[in-house]
Amino acid sequence: MFTSQPLSGDKPDQYAQLAAQARALVHGERDRVANAANLSALVAHALPDLNWVGFYFYDGRELVVGPFQGLPACVRIPLERGVCGAAAHTRTTQRVDDVHAFPGHIACDAASRSELVVPLVVGDTLIGVFDLDSPRPARFDADDQAGLEAIARIFEDALR
Repeated sequence: MFTSQPLSGDKPDQYAQLAAQARALVHGERDRVANAANLSALVAHALPDLNWVGFYFYDGRELVVGPFQGLPACVRIPLERGVCGAAAHTRTTQRVDDVHAFPGHIACDAASRSELVVPLVVGDTLIGVFDLDSPRPARFDADDQAGLEAIARIFEDALR
């Protein structure tokens, strides 16, 4: 049985602990829906000041909502729209301090003020994105980005 442990120490230490929990959670499981559901729950409960944590999967044309924690979400996102679309299109992490200043931002939850989106790529194939929203402006810093990119890599590795 998996048991979530409280995080302690500075941010890098906390993300190292969270990554260890994530690896244990997906160990031996290759189903992307199951892993996305569990990782969304793990991160949503472990980190403060988040109002949405989840996955969008690429269906060959656009991003389609997958497992998440938070209010109901936009179901489909074109690759040329919003923070999620930008992350998928460029295959680079998008860290946005003020989503209202981001051109083409899609407001699924009006409470969201900042966002971090990590593209999910296995080999050369875009799988989707790992998306986190916060009601707090500038919620995500470089430590958060590195830690959440590590969680995304754990998800990708479980698919191999």
